[in-house]
Parts: sequence; C-alpha cells; structure tokens
Amino acid sequence: MFRQDRTNPSTAVSTWNGRRDLPKANPSTAVSAWLNGGLAGGGGAITAFGGIITQYEDSGTTYRVHTFRTTGTLEVLAGSADVDYLLVAGGGGGGGLSSGYPDYAGGGGGGGGLLTASGTVTIDTASSPYTITVGQGGAGGNSNVGSAGTDTVALGLTATGGGYGNLDGTGGAGGSGGGGGTGTSSTRAGGAGSQGNAGGTGGNKASSQFASGGGGGHGSTGQNFEALAAGYGGSGGDGTLGYGHTATTLIYSAGGGGSGKTQGANYPITNDYGRGGNWESTFYTTPASNGSDQYIQASGCPPNTGGGGGGGSGTFSGNSAGQIGARGSDGIVVIRYVVA
Repeated sequence: MFRQDRTNPSTAVSTWNGRRDLPKANPSTAVSAWLNGGLAGGGGAITAFGGIITQYEDSGTTYRVHTFRTTGTLEVLAGSADVDYLLVAGGGGGGGLSSGYPDYAGGGGGGGGLLTASGTVTIDTASSPYTITVGQGGAGGNSNVGSAGTDTVALGLTATGGGYGNLDGTGGAGGSGGGGGTGTSSTRAGGAGSQGNAGGTGGNKASSQFASGGGGGHGSTGQNFEALAAGYGGSGGDGTLGYGHTATTLIYSAGGGGSGKTQGANYPITNDYGRGGNWESTFYTTPASNGSDQYIQASGCPPNTGGGGGGGSGTFSGNSAGQIGARGSDGIVVIRYVVA
C-alpha cells in the first residue's frame, strides 16, 4: 500500500484528495510521475481523484482504490476504467432502554445492505463527477426501538440501511432485518432483509422467555432467542468478507447480537458481531451491597463496516435505568480498478 503523505511529505498534502490543481500545488519535476505512475489517482488510462486513495498488489495485479468513509465526490479527469465496487449501508441500531418495559430484552440491529460486483460498472469523464453518499448507522434504542441505518448511494446503485432492533415488537425491515424483541404475550418476529437476511425471533415474556433475536447479517439470518441456552439472546447473523483499501479482507454487514437475561458471551464477538447486552439477577463478581445486578452493556460493530448494534434492555431488578441499544456502524464505499 502506498501512502501519498509519506512518499511526498510536503505542505500541499491536502491537494491530493479530489483537486484538479495537483501540478500547480506541487511544481516539481516529479509531478508528471504522480499522474503517470499513479499515486494521485492517475496511471495508465485513467486519472481520478476522491476519497482515500491507496494502491496495493495482489497476486501480481496492482489495484488502485478510492475509499469513502464519509460522503464525498469521485472525479475522473481523464480516461476510463472498469471498476470493482463495494457499497455498504449503515447498520441498524439495537433496541433497548424503556422504563415501561421491565425484564424485556432488545433485539440486535440488522446489518446494512451490501452490494458488490467486479467489472460491471465503468467510470469515465463523461459521467464525472460522481456523488458518493455513505450511509450512517442507526442510533441505539433509548425508548424501545432503535433507528434504521441510512442508505449508501453511489455509481447509480443503492445499498439499503439495516433494520432496527426492537424491545417490544417485531424487528424493522432493511438491508438485513433487525431482531425481534421480547413480546408481552407472544414471540416477536425479526424484520425482513432485502439485500441480506432476516433478523431472529424474540421471546415471549409470559412464558418467561426473557431474550431477543439477533439482527440479520449479509451472510446469514440472525439467531432466534434462546438458540444456545435458556435466557440467551440470539447471535447476530454472519457478515461477508469484502475487499478494503488494502489487500487485507474485512467483515462487512454483520448483525448485532440480541440481548438476554443470562450472563455470558452468547455469540462470537471475535468475528465482528455487535454485542448484545445481558443481565443476570443472581450473578455477581463480588457480593453486591446495593442489590444491583451484574450486566454487560451492548456494543456495536467496528467503524465503517455497516454492522448492526447489539440489543440493550428495558429496566430490570437492580438496574432501574435499563440499557441503551448500541448504535449501528456507518457504511463505506470502496471503488478499485487495475492499473498494472
């Protein structure tokens, strides 16, 4: 991977990202090498600017990559290229935190929609500039439901934001669906996924099923409540491996874990899943003088992976505040093309 700032550490670094006046800003004899050799987005048949520009080699093929972690613009100043693209929308927020719902568990947020293909889209000067809109993760629930993630739009394509997790109700539909919360007298279904998978089903409080469903992921559906043991929230659905701005692969669009009453790791958080909150009325690390419960706070997926946020909870014995659901992760746009 090449770093422009390290290769030419001048005061004109800002001119590398999306500006037309690179030769004027860097009036050295090496300017032509930047455009022809490519660290400013040129090289071969295309000169393009926008996003974080990197370059790497994989199995003898050299790729140039434009990575957008926030909304921006891609400008093609000369030439054209068939590109590989990865669009990931914002993940949905987990359900949680409502004082009116004691002993309820929040469902995990759904992963953001994911679209990817190789060589099916051409970028060129005729259609430039290209507006790149990166979706944001939905807020975690602080009054029952979380918020859905927002869409990512680029190259004429739209990746749909992840569905919200719920505390007392069905999960929201989205790129992948949010997990269902704990129902008052019946189970609660997960939301449907349009570019991924559905969320898992939440439990039925009337049957002492104090657990919720995991959010759906691009790779698999969210688990239903108590899929592993009584009182455990469902695991978030699998994410999908996709290329990033280097040769290293990352996991995108995983579902957030559902909340449950049983203390413990109820899903494999080492694989970039959002973590659902859990509580247990009889488990303490030390004797508790105030009667408060030991619980795990919900958490989200890594930044710019489009993962859903873990589910929080309503109030429960010893924790009158409950838990806020975790925020979904923002999305990303990665555009790459071959330069050598």
